[in-house]
Amino acid sequence: MRRIAKCLIALSLAGALDAAVKLPSLISDHMVLVSGVPVRIWGTADAGEAVRVELEGQTAAAAADGSGKWAVWLKPLTVAGPLEMTVAGSNTVVVRDVLVGEVWLGSGQSNMEFPLRRAMRHEEEIAHAGYPMIRLFQVKKTVAEQPADDVTGQWEVSTPESAEHFSAVEYFFGRHLQETLHVPVGLIESDWGGTPAQSWTSREALEADPALKFLFDDWTRILADYPAAKARYDQQLAAWNEGAAKAKAEGTTAPARPGEPQGPGHPYTPAGLYNAMIAPLTPYAIRGAIWYQGESNANQEHAYRYRKLFADMIEDWRNRWGEGDFPFLFVQLANFKSNISWPVLRESQTETLRLAKTGMAVAIDVGESNDIHPTNKQAVGLRLALAALHVAYSKDGEYSGPLYRAATAEGDSLRVWFTHAGGLGARGGEALTGFTVAGSDGSFVPADARIEGETVVVSSTRMKTPIAVRYAWEDDPACNLMNGAGLPASPFRSDEPHYGQ
Repeated sequence: MRRIAKCLIALSLAGALDAAVKLPSLISDHMVLVSGVPVRIWGTADAGEAVRVELEGQTAAAAADGSGKWAVWLKPLTVAGPLEMTVAGSNTVVVRDVLVGEVWLGSGQSNMEFPLRRAMRHEEEIAHAGYPMIRLFQVKKTVAEQPADDVTGQWEVSTPESAEHFSAVEYFFGRHLQETLHVPVGLIESDWGGTPAQSWTSREALEADPALKFLFDDWTRILADYPAAKARYDQQLAAWNEGAAKAKAEGTTAPARPGEPQGPGHPYTPAGLYNAMIAPLTPYAIRGAIWYQGESNANQEHAYRYRKLFADMIEDWRNRWGEGDFPFLFVQLANFKSNISWPVLRESQTETLRLAKTGMAVAIDVGESNDIHPTNKQAVGLRLALAALHVAYSKDGEYSGPLYRAATAEGDSLRVWFTHAGGLGARGGEALTGFTVAGSDGSFVPADARIEGETVVVSSTRMKTPIAVRYAWEDDPACNLMNGAGLPASPFRSDEPHYGQ
């Protein structure tokens, strides 16, 4: 009986511990809250348990619902910190070193994931990464079939040790904001190399757009083929293990490991990364998001449709956060020797500027022909920050490179009009390159180009009457048009839909 009693007491204590007030990983020491907007604090407790939250002179209370979930709202806070927040129910949790300022989410694939320790001049950058007013949160990579309640991660103060493994683009973006705005900045990194945009979009949003039905058709085929693909992979892996062991014994180079096939639990799962790595973040207020992705959708089937997919994803995120049209800024794919789909994917990215409060950092001049992961993440982070200062903070100053607006015929030439064209010029004062023109036969040839004010006049001795013009319409173009702020012009073609703002 005594043993049974001890077991009952142990079970009772375990139940009490399980029922204790708990907070999601985002609400923890060193976190940053967004200033000027209502603040949601949430967590779990025993069903019906009363929970009280105290922060900066405010108190809010709620009772956990039948599933043990609770949430309270605090009135907007001004820039402040460090603060302490107390969350009390049957137990008390104290969250320390809380700052109030700006919070941005960074997401996408490998160029967003690319860490500071691999960036250009990384040793110098890491050594100077001590910023007490910048806080970093990395979301652990995982896939889920249904929206999750929490992520794995923790807030860290920006130091050389914490920053070297953090997204280089997001770090440089946040550093520029912090140095310009002089407020605390929290950066949330949620990305996964090699992943397509459909993995980051909710299933509901994907299913709501008939134009994206092909994504589910493709995935259905992949799942149907998976058993056979997995069997082949297992055979290949066994052979590889044998070959690798033999190579190790002989001191030779091991063969390349076979790639695991797509299937259940793969990061390519439509909505799989949204469920696991975005949905749990949506209760946490953010100022906006930055995005670097597109490489995995830059193929013949997806590149043109990406303009629908990407726009749907942006609207989906905005709906899930419930903060209205929060700023969404993205990086256009850099130059890289790849395939003809890359120019179309870049065009699809540019088309997304039709959405309110969007901005694009053009990177056509900072890529590396033979490396899909260029190391100059400083320029990319800065250009995203310039867009943020305009879109999110209404700061003056140029924030975009020249964007195509129109082309008008003038005899045997075309005059190309741009927005963001103040101080139009060629990088380094060299001859203008990157333009081609076509006549009625649709065959494009290199064009002579000269700058006249805020326009470019193009022509070719090989063509009497050009009717279309393209600029930097290649995967890895030689191009050098820029504006007076040193920001490069976006690639474009006049013979397809376009948008300039």
